[in-house]
Amino acid sequence: MGTENASNSNSDGDGTANFNTQIVLNVYDLTPINHYTAWFGFGIFHSGIEVHGMEYGFGAHDFPVSGVFEVEPKTCPGFIFRCSIPLGQINMPPLEFRTFIERVASEYHGDTYHLISKNCNHFTDDIASRLIGKRIPGWVNRLARLGNLCSCLLPESLQVTTVKQLPEYHACTEEDGTESLSTATHEPTESDDADQDKLLLSPSAGNSDVAFIKEVQR
Repeated sequence: MGTENASNSNSDGDGTANFNTQIVLNVYDLTPINHYTAWFGFGIFHSGIEVHGMEYGFGAHDFPVSGVFEVEPKTCPGFIFRCSIPLGQINMPPLEFRTFIERVASEYHGDTYHLISKNCNHFTDDIASRLIGKRIPGWVNRLARLGNLCSCLLPESLQVTTVKQLPEYHACTEEDGTESLSTATHEPTESDDADQDKLLLSPSAGNSDVAFIKEVQR
C-alpha cells in the first residue's frame, strides 16, 4: 500500500492531532495522440486524486456496485502518466477519509460510467470540490464538455475508461443473517475467453494492481 509521505500526523502545540495531507490530481494520457493535441488545449485524459499516499479513480465495469478503485500514486495501469497538480490541503484523519471515500463509492457504480456525463474526471472534480471546495483544471475534462460530437469521433476502444482488474461479486452472510454483496478482484484467465465481449480491460497492460473500494450506503 502507499506511504504516508504526503501526510503529517504530528500533534500541534496544543496537543491536537495534525492530519494535514496534500490533495494532488494525477493526470494521465489515454492515448499517445495527446502528445500532439495537448499543445492546442485538447486531449483525452484520465485522472486520479491522491490523498494520504494513495490514488483514487473511477472506472467502468459491468456491475451495479462501486467502480471506485485505489492504486499507488502515478501508476494507474493502462494509462500514461502526464503530470501532478497540487490542489490544496485538508486536515482529515486517514480513517475518516476512508469512510468518506467508501460513501462516495456508492454514488459511482462501474455500470454507470459514461464518457461524457460521468467519467473519471467528473469523479476527481467531485472529490476535490467536496474536500477543498476547489475544481480540477478545466482542460482535464474538456472533452466531456464538448459533448456528444466528440464522443462520436472517438475510437470505440476509448469510449470508456476501464480498469485492469474486474470485480467479482459473491454473496456473503453478515452477522445478522442477511446476505450482502462483497467484492474481490481477479485477473482474467483463459476460461474467461468466451466472455471477452463482457470483459472491460484497460487499453494496455500495467504493472500496478488496482483494488476496488467497498462501498457503504449513505
